[in-house]
Amino acid sequence: MHTLNCKGTIIDLSHPKIMGIVNVTPDSFYDGGKTFSEKNILIQAEKMLSEGATFLDVGGYSTRPGAAEVSIEEEKNRVCGAINSIVKKFPEALISIDTFRSDVAKAAVEAGASIINDVSGGTLDADMFSTVAKLKVPYIAMHLRGTPKTMTKLTDYKNVTLEVLKILSERIAIARAEGINDIIADPGFGFAKTSAQSFEMMNNLELFQNLDVPILVGISRKSMIYKTLNTSAENALNGTTVLNAFALLKGASILRVHNVKEAMECVALYHEMKLA
Repeated sequence: MHTLNCKGTIIDLSHPKIMGIVNVTPDSFYDGGKTFSEKNILIQAEKMLSEGATFLDVGGYSTRPGAAEVSIEEEKNRVCGAINSIVKKFPEALISIDTFRSDVAKAAVEAGASIINDVSGGTLDADMFSTVAKLKVPYIAMHLRGTPKTMTKLTDYKNVTLEVLKILSERIAIARAEGINDIIADPGFGFAKTSAQSFEMMNNLELFQNLDVPILVGISRKSMIYKTLNTSAENALNGTTVLNAFALLKGASILRVHNVKEAMECVALYHEMKLA
């Protein structure tokens, strides 16, 4: 059984949890600009929490391919403002900061975040692991090759599942050696992987349980879904729900999503199946 210690709150992951996405960026691939004002941030946070989200993942730097660069100060301003607003209105909310920069992570935790979600698994900032260890918060290590700008050209794998597993295993070992206790692994669907490679990883997702850490799956409205279905991110909710259900059956502990209600329904039905 996996648990997380989020600033003294113990989260039991034997029952899968939902992480709602709160993007405070003007250019995210699906909801860019929609949650940029304080009013909209709070409306979205309240909706997600009321629908059952355990975590809110706040991000101020779009990692979609070709996204614009954002300065550290601008990213800090975006996420810390959002986190302050959410914590003030919802003091019990468990907030994850989506960043690969240790300075932003530190500022966000000081503002009220209790988890660090790093798309680079510590590869883009040499100070990330030591920073997380000092902050004593759970850490999500995602697999990424290169940077968000270069990742689409770095998809050459002999066996994507085994290679991603190997890298995540190495990153987790380094993180533990630095003193990070609570670690979550994210295979990084769509990050330096083609759609076919992402589906191959999903089909082999149970193998990631060999890492002996909780697994987070973030496939909400991604191109692996909408391109396969010949539709758009806006029309990819049904496809997202199907793959989220599949991820739960394969052992996912956390689903990172844009739509909390539908993901919670997946978890409820999955739970009933386990009880049957």
